[in-house]
Amino acid sequence: MLIVADENIPLIEAFFASFGEIRRLPGRQITRADVHDADVLLVRSVTRVDRELLEGSAVRFVGTCTIGTDHLALDYFEQAGIQWASAPGCNARGVVDYVLGSLLTLAEIEGVDLKQRTYGVIGAGEVGGRLVNVLRALGWNVKVCDPLRQAAEGGDYVTLEQIIEQCDVLSLHTPLIKSGNDATWHLLDAQRLNQLKPGTWLINASRGPVVDNAALRQVLTEREDLQAVLDVWEGEPQVDVELAELCVLATPHIAGYSLDGKQRGTAQIYQALCDALGQTPEVHLADLLPAPWLAKVELSANSDLDWALAMLCRGVYDPRRDDAEFRRSLVGTVEQQKLAFDALRKHYPVRREIEGLAVHIQGENEALTSMVTALGCVVV
Repeated sequence: MLIVADENIPLIEAFFASFGEIRRLPGRQITRADVHDADVLLVRSVTRVDRELLEGSAVRFVGTCTIGTDHLALDYFEQAGIQWASAPGCNARGVVDYVLGSLLTLAEIEGVDLKQRTYGVIGAGEVGGRLVNVLRALGWNVKVCDPLRQAAEGGDYVTLEQIIEQCDVLSLHTPLIKSGNDATWHLLDAQRLNQLKPGTWLINASRGPVVDNAALRQVLTEREDLQAVLDVWEGEPQVDVELAELCVLATPHIAGYSLDGKQRGTAQIYQALCDALGQTPEVHLADLLPAPWLAKVELSANSDLDWALAMLCRGVYDPRRDDAEFRRSLVGTVEQQKLAFDALRKHYPVRREIEGLAVHIQGENEALTSMVTALGCVVV
């Protein structure tokens, strides 16, 4: 069996070596010739996998080690009899940590109490749903917009218009759907961006085209009261440098790039391939993940809650580092910037997740315990 894989997928050899030969390639450069004799193709979101790439090839299984599937031509897969799998939820916690770190940065800059803001989460799937759970567990006021889930389940959802009208913070977590009644392409267009409440914070860690980038650049130029955090961009790896300069935080599509999330994605696709082949999985992620650098935190029961929240989040992950690295890369020609964008992703440093961090509280403090638990830490 020949497996062609994006070179940025971690633990490829550990999980897939037993199946046969592995050929690792840059994800954006995988061609028809590369996959012609391959049985399995493993990708991330930067590789468009469609009829043009696969027709006439031996590929019968496509796995994407990502949550999203907008880069996969699923209708063609069905026609061609190609099995496929994605990794829903694999990096969801990493994105939640990114949003929490972004909120802490925005609050510090503006001197705002995070508990007093109203949060609008647009898209309540694997990522958005987990973010909603964490924010509500912290006791914060959260409104959720997800028309698909509302139609399927009912429940306490609101419209996008209500989110724009009532919320101080908008966090986007929708899939990219380019057409139809459920389209999310330019979901936030010029008209909706101009309707944002004074002082709104906009965070996009979903897909770049969910926000009209040109319109956002214009709105941010005209309205200094608005603040934006962008991890995703229209035209990646090319980035609107002027827009990046207007953002409080700008990063190269790494919101979910925790080590746990990336390796979890590989593990999920390995499981899916085993299922497709009727084999019993013999490799397990728990045996491969290294011990976290921050193993345990001890807090006094007298700790200030806001300080403890910031310390725990930033002790594990602080997006300001990624913002600084990214801004240093936005120099030179467009081609140089595009190469730098991919290089930052390829050589991304080790980063872990807040969930599961062991926290020992010295003494009794119900509010502190509740906050620590809300973050997903384990009170020991």
